[in-house]
Amino acid sequence: MKRVFLIVLDSCGIGAMPDCADFGDKDCNTLKRISASPYFSAENTIKLGLGNIDGVDYLPKAEKPSALVARLAEKSKGKDTTIGHWEIAGVVSDKPLPTYPEGFPQKLLDEFSRQTGRGVLCNKPYSGTDVIRDYGKQHVETGDLIVYTSADSVFQIAAHEAVVPPELLYEYCRIARKSLTGEHAVGRVIARPFEGEYPDFRRTANRHDFSLEPPKPTLLDALSDNGKTVYAIGKIRDIFAGKGITEYVFTHSNAEGMEETLKALDRDFEGLCFTNLVDYDMLYGHRQDVDGYAKAFAEFDKWLADFIKGMKSDDVLMITADHGCDPGDSHTDHTREYTPLIVYGENIKPANLGTRNTFADIAATVADYLNVPFNCDGETIIS
Repeated sequence: MKRVFLIVLDSCGIGAMPDCADFGDKDCNTLKRISASPYFSAENTIKLGLGNIDGVDYLPKAEKPSALVARLAEKSKGKDTTIGHWEIAGVVSDKPLPTYPEGFPQKLLDEFSRQTGRGVLCNKPYSGTDVIRDYGKQHVETGDLIVYTSADSVFQIAAHEAVVPPELLYEYCRIARKSLTGEHAVGRVIARPFEGEYPDFRRTANRHDFSLEPPKPTLLDALSDNGKTVYAIGKIRDIFAGKGITEYVFTHSNAEGMEETLKALDRDFEGLCFTNLVDYDMLYGHRQDVDGYAKAFAEFDKWLADFIKGMKSDDVLMITADHGCDPGDSHTDHTREYTPLIVYGENIKPANLGTRNTFADIAATVADYLNVPFNCDGETIIS
């Protein structure tokens, strides 16, 4: 019974791509940045071959790496979660999703207010923690919703859980999702609940994403259409708007995501277990917390030893990322970076495949290993 465990270390890029300046970035390297922290540890990933990947000259190289490794270039025109995951699943995006550096058009907000019965505050690109600090008090007093964006293609709605319970906030997000189509089809509408008393507001773990559906069938559709299991852990179901997923579990942290992935080793299935570990991006990258990011990577690296011990002979582990989010660069946004690919299993011959042209090689490889037909821009790396 063949199983693939695909783990996305959300935002763990490994160095600036040549076109990074086109996306507002320079000198970005998420992994290199965190590797300088005293809290960084990568013993197990280095044994697999992380330091052998092209450009990762700041980590030790394994003399005899135990995994197949490569550096992946993003072919899509973007640097966000949605486009990155779509490409991992075989769909390359030739056009970037819409962004709103000046805020959303008033016409959109007027219609949103009409349907929700609530006013709108902010309507600017903003840090998620700063926006509740600056607008949270007014929101609590008026009930108006805090609507903001970022450098990514997102429409984010923040609300205090005592003013707008999470389920009602999710309904407001569904209203926005239905309205944001055509030229305004943003990648994600995101519910951002918070709690506490002014000035000590804090975001809760009840975030929920409402994603745009992929523009065409992905690897997940191909697998599920051919009777394979597609088990989504973390925000994977949200990212793909549920399409192609047969089972799922939401998580609230890296720790929960790793726990659920470890449990999946004991499940009987043939197909894909697809995990997103979001804390790297959400808690550390965007918040410019180098040491926090390094600690989180070290925790994953330690966990990895137990996971590998539990793998069966036909299991394949794939570790990658969807973009960068350098916690020590000049801004809090995602960064246009290469991503790592580590492929490990008893039947996988260790090798260094250099730099590949697209994240979609992952989709092609998974489909090939699971004997499922799927045409995409990627090429399999294990045949």
